[in-house]
Amino acid sequence: MSPSHLALTLGPLLALGYLSGSALGALAVCRLAGLRDPRLAGSRNPGFSNVLRLYGPRLALATLTLDAAKGMPVLFAAQALGLSPWAQGMVGLAVLLGHSYPPWHRFRGGKAVASAFGVLLVLTPGVALVSAACWALLAWRVRTASVASLASATLAPLVSLWLAPEYGGVIVVFALLVLVRHVWNIQRLGRGGEQALSADSARDEE
Repeated sequence: MSPSHLALTLGPLLALGYLSGSALGALAVCRLAGLRDPRLAGSRNPGFSNVLRLYGPRLALATLTLDAAKGMPVLFAAQALGLSPWAQGMVGLAVLLGHSYPPWHRFRGGKAVASAFGVLLVLTPGVALVSAACWALLAWRVRTASVASLASATLAPLVSLWLAPEYGGVIVVFALLVLVRHVWNIQRLGRGGEQALSADSARDEE
């Protein structure tokens, strides 16, 4: 693919990736259920973990599904067009940036963990499943979403060296974005401030 053709192909996909990523699943789920905006309670993060704390596993699963799936069509298009792994990774990064910095919500979005899982599930299914297993195990053991997210984000580039080395560089970028989005949570963890993954603890935060 020539550079000019690549630019004409990649540009629209990046835009579509960003726009699809900016549709926050947590807001859609809570609005449809007639519930309070998750950005106004709990950790105030519009993502899977906060919906789980606030409203339970059923709506949290719906949020996870929407946030993981929303970028998949544009990623499948990138693969169908024969884009290289780095170009596919750029499209995936656009999805994550859209989720993290949505223009419709004053660029205040989620932490991109569920969206990153969806992107990896398309690009590198093995890495996605190993990272998800790590997240689930730690979330179950320590009951803290940030610890699970930080560990799985750190693990993903290492696993990619084994399962998908051609995507290793872009997965490092994905992991860095997730880590940066969790900086505030890292600080709160240092002060012992994050609530456990339960609806009761979230209601106590309101």
